[in-house]
Amino acid sequence: MPKPRARDLGLPFPGQPGPLNAITDVPGVRVGFCTLTDPAKKMRTGVTAILAREDTDLPQPVWAGQFTLNGNGEMTGTHWINDAGYFIGPVCITNTHGVGAVHHGVTEWMIEHYAAWFEAEHAWAMPVVAETYDGILNDINALHVTPDHAKTAIRAAKGGLVEEGSTGGGNGMIAYEFKAGTGTASRRVTLGGREYTVGVLVQANHGRRDWFQVLGKPVGKLMPEGKFRDKEQGSIIVVIATDAPLSALSLRHLARRASMGVARGGTPAGNSSGDIFLAFSTANAGPMPQTGVTLLTKSEINNEVMDPVYLAAVEATEEAVVNAIVAGVDVAAVKPKGLVVPGIDTAKLAAVFK
Repeated sequence: MPKPRARDLGLPFPGQPGPLNAITDVPGVRVGFCTLTDPAKKMRTGVTAILAREDTDLPQPVWAGQFTLNGNGEMTGTHWINDAGYFIGPVCITNTHGVGAVHHGVTEWMIEHYAAWFEAEHAWAMPVVAETYDGILNDINALHVTPDHAKTAIRAAKGGLVEEGSTGGGNGMIAYEFKAGTGTASRRVTLGGREYTVGVLVQANHGRRDWFQVLGKPVGKLMPEGKFRDKEQGSIIVVIATDAPLSALSLRHLARRASMGVARGGTPAGNSSGDIFLAFSTANAGPMPQTGVTLLTKSEINNEVMDPVYLAAVEATEEAVVNAIVAGVDVAAVKPKGLVVPGIDTAKLAAVFK
């Protein structure tokens, strides 16, 4: 049985979530995992894949924006996103030393999946692969993640409920000195009489216990048992998806708002943290610019009315982090030996809000 999510515990998060309270509430968005756990090999890691839309043979640009709050980390493909305003193919998240293998695997998948495009054109793959460090709970130097694991995660991608906690790339992750990992949430917004969805997925691996806040409550100070750090040693990746038609500039602004959602949890984004965020829109599907079309016609929401979308991203990011932590269970560390990273006591967390 999965553990209760944060709202199930009675935590009064603001805003109106979608039916699943997940990134997959955004139509067409799918999430897949390849989760690798083998205590005999000191293995607790994996790959998470996010697919923005169903496209076969010929890719379609996914309009996007990126923002880095603190740069001690990696998200490949972002130079092109910042210049061109789009990416193609999946977005994958793994551990720090798995980026190269996952990049290789995504490239292989793209060559296979978009075979007609790569056959007909001088096409190139520039995958988006992000990471956080799982070396406390996983033998990261053993390089457990392979290109095939990336392809497995992509092929497993589906809509519907999203598993949280120790799934995919989140398998070996820790946040605020609690076992954490993958978390997700969503919000509905109405603009100009039309309803849109903003969905968030995080790989949470950041923060110190005494910083941790939930909806303004000093949860970390109220629940100090099991803390083991005196310095920030982690990162967080946030991926924001929406079906609202947004320009690349608006999506860059939206990616920035993840900073505020993460900050609501209490972290100041420490120097050792890689806090790297991506926002994309599934709207405005169309041909690749490289097809030679002269005029690209797109619709986009006026920046002057974007505030509800920004708020939705902040709220969903905050809740996704807590969902990642709430899903955690006690896990023994690989390094240092003898350490057990605790799952949060959900009964005590619920009691804080009663």
